[in-house]
Amino acid sequence: MLVERHPGTSPQPKARRINIRTMELFRQIGIDEAVHAAGGTLAGHYRMAAGRTLAEAELLEFTLPGGTPDWDAITPATACLCAQDLLEPVLRGIAEERGVDVRFGTELLALTESDDAVSATLRGPDGETVTVTTPYVIAADGAHSPIRRQLGITRSGRGTLGSAVNVYFAADLRNLVRDKPFNLCQIEHPHATGAFASIDGERRWIYTTAAGDPGRDWAATVRTAIGSPDPEIEILSVLAWEPGMFVADRFSRGRIFLIGDAAHVMPPYAAAGANTGIQDAHNLAWKLAMVRSGQAPPVLLDSYHAERHPAGWFTADQSSIRTGNLRDMHSASTDGTPLADPLALILGYQYPAGAFVPDGTTAATDRLDLTAQPGTRLPHVRTGDGRSTLDLIGTGYTVLAGPAAALPDTADVPVHHISQPDRLGITATGAVLVRPDQIVAWREPATPDGIIRLPDLDTQLRHIPPIRTTGPAN
Repeated sequence: MLVERHPGTSPQPKARRINIRTMELFRQIGIDEAVHAAGGTLAGHYRMAAGRTLAEAELLEFTLPGGTPDWDAITPATACLCAQDLLEPVLRGIAEERGVDVRFGTELLALTESDDAVSATLRGPDGETVTVTTPYVIAADGAHSPIRRQLGITRSGRGTLGSAVNVYFAADLRNLVRDKPFNLCQIEHPHATGAFASIDGERRWIYTTAAGDPGRDWAATVRTAIGSPDPEIEILSVLAWEPGMFVADRFSRGRIFLIGDAAHVMPPYAAAGANTGIQDAHNLAWKLAMVRSGQAPPVLLDSYHAERHPAGWFTADQSSIRTGNLRDMHSASTDGTPLADPLALILGYQYPAGAFVPDGTTAATDRLDLTAQPGTRLPHVRTGDGRSTLDLIGTGYTVLAGPAAALPDTADVPVHHISQPDRLGITATGAVLVRPDQIVAWREPATPDGIIRLPDLDTQLRHIPPIRTTGPAN
């Protein structure tokens, strides 16, 4: 059951950048094509631009540290620009199609937790109240999360890092942007410093600038930043906001879990906020499914905090030290803290501990360094039929093995033999065990007799640390 106090999906574009890891997750549940279609008007708008005004701006060269990668060697997915007001209806559709009880216009009034359940008091759009009893609650109730506050969960981080205003407006700018299809355009005019974000690449835009007088003539400011008197401008909304880093000290308490902005607030400079929240849900969903079906003990759920808290902290911190200047966004941090490689930040994070068996190997953060280290996302390797190794992972555990390795006849786990086992850090007789969220749970580089002896679930759960209550989880 999804409970949402607003009457429908978001009318605001908000987050737009869906990175390749999130698109891999959408591919796993079969909605990647629908998401690409929803954001179709922004296909090709991946470049950055900069100039005194929008009319004078020029596209910047697309660069990544180390040069442009071979994307097909990294991922089967393609990143997507799709505004949140277009993405959410796609997500709502798949939720309703697959049996979710979606209740918009319904407010959560109170939660009461007992040893074996949580009772939720809800008020529907007709004003009537009802009490629902459920085994678990996921709080995705935003940066100011009333549920997090009710639980008494504090937050840590760098705090507020400034103030800004988003001006959402409509204007036909096609003639100005036809030769420069951009994602973001930095405006360097002394009286209108800020940036434009493309929402549909044609008529919908967001202009972001440092906070000032909320009553200013925003249409005039936007026109100055555009650098042309011609377009008719309709201001749709003006939203003041504060970029900052606030990470909950616990991502769960009892039977209640925090995800998204309720768990971690971060500046937009790495375009990671919404993506990190979606990946929280991906980490938690299969664990809840296994516990609810009796396939795993409740301690598996403790690994959610153990894994996602340090990942959320690292991503929020990296987002906080990145500059908003599009001309040098990958070259230096604001305070000298080393910047993680952008691809490593998106795909290459390694959980320090959790529901997996560590083998002492680590993944670098100054480059993408995925070789099936336990606690990392499974490397993308093309199989003989053209599929990705990621496509082999279903709703349960999966074994990927070298061509000379095999499971005992009594094992009840799907096995796929890989012709390039070295890409997974194993030999012809080795194997890796992969979780439903495409995270490597265990790796055996070689077996003496070619027989794969998988660790039992207790062994995998033995490495879940106790929940820390303050500061970053290292």
